Amino acid sequence: MLTLANVTHIYPNGTKALDNVNLNIPTGMFGLLGPNGAGKSTLMRCIATLQTPTSGSLKFGDVDVVREPEKLRATLGYLPQDFGVYPRVSAYDLLDHLAVLKGIGDKGSRKDTVETLLTQVNLWDVRKKAVAGFSGGMRQRFGVAQALIGNPSLIIVDEPTAGLDPEERNRFNNLLAKIGENVVVILSTHIVEDVADLCPRMAIISGGRIVQSGAPLELTRALQGRVWRGAVPPDALARYQAEMDVISNRLRGGQTVIHVLADAQPAAGFEAIEGNLEDLYFATLSESRRATPTANANAAGSAAVAA
Repeated sequence: MLTLANVTHIYPNGTKALDNVNLNIPTGMFGLLGPNGAGKSTLMRCIATLQTPTSGSLKFGDVDVVREPEKLRATLGYLPQDFGVYPRVSAYDLLDHLAVLKGIGDKGSRKDTVETLLTQVNLWDVRKKAVAGFSGGMRQRFGVAQALIGNPSLIIVDEPTAGLDPEERNRFNNLLAKIGENVVVILSTHIVEDVADLCPRMAIISGGRIVQSGAPLELTRALQGRVWRGAVPPDALARYQAEMDVISNRLRGGQTVIHVLADAQPAAGFEAIEGNLEDLYFATLSESRRATPTANANAAGSAAVAA
């Protein structure tokens, strides 16, 4: 169990990236959803001991992450948003080098580890190819392989499927699902579908605050009977947004389709639909922006783009 209590982080320029974050993260896949600039990467970096939070506590089992970062690092696997690789170094040799850095000094043990991991992430056939020449999906799978060195019990993956094509994204998500059966895996992303497919528990972060957490199915149940869909002329969108609680919009077939949160039919022509995790996400962000409009200005722009 990873426990975060009142975690706050303020950068030297005064930006409060995290604001009293409280979370309990059990074994299995845990999704952290939020728009760009919401504080996801800052939180992942604090958990991964890459930066120390301004205040608050983080504990993984009996390990005090803030006071004993080296103990967590011994059992941590981390796949950041971007990671560099040595040019002209093969996947096998680079993974072998990283295994040495992780403390696997015995050549035989290291050979077993490298071969097992390359097979597990389906990169054995390209083990002699330079990682710098891998496709985006192959590179991300290599990133998972390096994160799994040493059999970590806590794994952090930050925006792992951004930029992947649908086939590679499915392959990557299947790999994560298998890994997450026995360890804590934190999936930080702005892709709602990844969390819906993979995570039995999740949280939504906006403006550095956790604004929703729980099991996706339980959270979306609160929306039942309250989500309505209708097609409106594009030039009328602003009027509907002013008159209704429009939680998302997208252009389809020359018309703008909007989802509205309401206890009763908001206008003629709107149909009730079953609320899903995407509706919950946008509804939560909408409510959060109304509560703290200044702090969430950037999140509002990101949510509008995602919609």
